[in-house]
Amino acid sequence: MTLQKVDVIYNEDSKLFLSDKTIFTDNSVDLIFTSPPYAERRKNSYGGIHHDEYVEWFLPVSSELLRILKPTGSFILNIKENVLNGERLTYVLELILALKKQGWYWIEEYCWYKKNSYPGKWPNRFRDTFERCLHFTKNKKFTMYQDAVKVPIGDWAKSRFRSMSEKDFSRSVSGTNSMFGRNVSNWLKKKKVYPHNVVIFENEHYLENGQDNVLHFATECRNRNHSAVFPLELPTWFIKLFTKKNDIVLDPFIGVGTTAIAAKLLGRHYVGIEIVNEYIVEANESLNEIESLKKKWVLSQKKK
Repeated sequence: MTLQKVDVIYNEDSKLFLSDKTIFTDNSVDLIFTSPPYAERRKNSYGGIHHDEYVEWFLPVSSELLRILKPTGSFILNIKENVLNGERLTYVLELILALKKQGWYWIEEYCWYKKNSYPGKWPNRFRDTFERCLHFTKNKKFTMYQDAVKVPIGDWAKSRFRSMSEKDFSRSVSGTNSMFGRNVSNWLKKKKVYPHNVVIFENEHYLENGQDNVLHFATECRNRNHSAVFPLELPTWFIKLFTKKNDIVLDPFIGVGTTAIAAKLLGRHYVGIEIVNEYIVEANESLNEIESLKKKWVLSQKKK
């Protein structure tokens, strides 16, 4: 099945609105990418959720997401437990276990490494420089386009390939009889390789080439009002990894529309839900501007 209406952001409460089966049909969305309000955060916009109540608050949402997601789809949850009274909270760990009990498979944990995190000093820890991007699915077999996010092999290959030994031309077997991918020679003539699960967007760029003016605007149309916006390249990376053109991406806590902007630039459809109307106005302004710039770019190409 597919959704009847796409490329829209609804001004609703996700916890209630997702249960409307006339709008969100079963098995209809290819990718869910979202960053919900963290515990004790965004109180002015969302009221805040106490960390002891977070799992109970989120499970009705994830139950509907489980229904809506296609059997081959993926659910990426960007979330990071915060610190309270000098101790890291555990509600994200508790949520992972609760989601597994709900029927989700926890496939992977991607680390979004933020090199430009805000500096500071704390008595018992260092500054946060990463956030979790938890990957859940309905089945162990799911759609994944790994080639879409390949990265340059890097300078390490020059020295590594110069000093190769016989072991680099064979595949090692560990003591537990599991194969270890040691055969480095497979990559001798490769210019790109598959990335690791720590994503650093300051060095690796996954936005489409060509429409420079559109992409420049999209990169600059970061939030002016929202309290917690992720960079455009974060949803872009996951959208390229788990969807193809014309697939549907759902963000039930879409804020100022970063996920929608990424989906639109990549030729995917988006559906968003946001309870704060001010954020929706800002998101639609950005999306309309992108559409206008894309049309101008298409016309310029026809004139050539």
